[in-house]
Amino acid sequence: MKKLVVSVLSTVLAFSLAACGSKQEAAPAPAEGGAQGSQGQEVTLKVGATPVPHAEILKFIQPKLKEQGVNLEIKEFTDYVQPNMQLNEKQLDANFFQHKPYLEQFNKDQNMDLQPVVAVHIEPFGGYSKKIKKIDELADGATVALPNDPTNNGRALALLEKNGVIKLKDGVGISGTVKDIVENKKNLKFKEVEAAMLPRVLEEVDLALINTNYALEAKLVPTTDALILEDKESPYANYLVARPDNKDSEAMQKLAKELTSPEVKKFIEEQYKGAIVPAF
Repeated sequence: MKKLVVSVLSTVLAFSLAACGSKQEAAPAPAEGGAQGSQGQEVTLKVGATPVPHAEILKFIQPKLKEQGVNLEIKEFTDYVQPNMQLNEKQLDANFFQHKPYLEQFNKDQNMDLQPVVAVHIEPFGGYSKKIKKIDELADGATVALPNDPTNNGRALALLEKNGVIKLKDGVGISGTVKDIVENKKNLKFKEVEAAMLPRVLEEVDLALINTNYALEAKLVPTTDALILEDKESPYANYLVARPDNKDSEAMQKLAKELTSPEVKKFIEEQYKGAIVPAF
């Protein structure tokens, strides 16, 4: 009889302990741990950029953003189309390579709504040559290479007009095209080329109007190699660009703040020695 009572009590005790064990295993983790894990989670921003100077500037601020929980992934491009297309398709979170007139024209042509976030720097546009030392040495019938995208094409023609090489129709300003040239005393021939290809055709033409980022990639120094160069008052500031759905996000604002920090201003001034000018 005693054995039977002991056996029953043992069985009841075993079930009781098992039930307690089940409850402990099923109990959820403390809420505090989950909240901390969420707050400490790193956010990744994928940003498209041309190699020089844009990617270089982004690489400079990568460590600082990492400290703030933003993992900056930089994807380099050598053209001006794909960074916007991929941003619009959400393959990128932002891009950094273009000035506002180009962005506005691209949005209009492609029916997009990409948004400027912050102006970072100005890249004075210049004219380069391997055949002459001064702009007034351009010979009759010389060939001049221009970017073929509308905004930079007009920008190049405006720079030529400012330096007395041609004259454009009144009022066209930076929106001019080759068809708007009303005075061409040296009978210059114009060759319109994709912007990234301009340094490669420099040997083949008498003068090439080249965006500073591509000039720097080709080891040209704008302040010493350019025959003609925009001044520091150029309205063509380069912007960090995003979409309406993410331009105000916390991570994007951290990126914008670092791109316009005193440290970046000093980096631009020391690294590019006047070839690139901070816009803030």
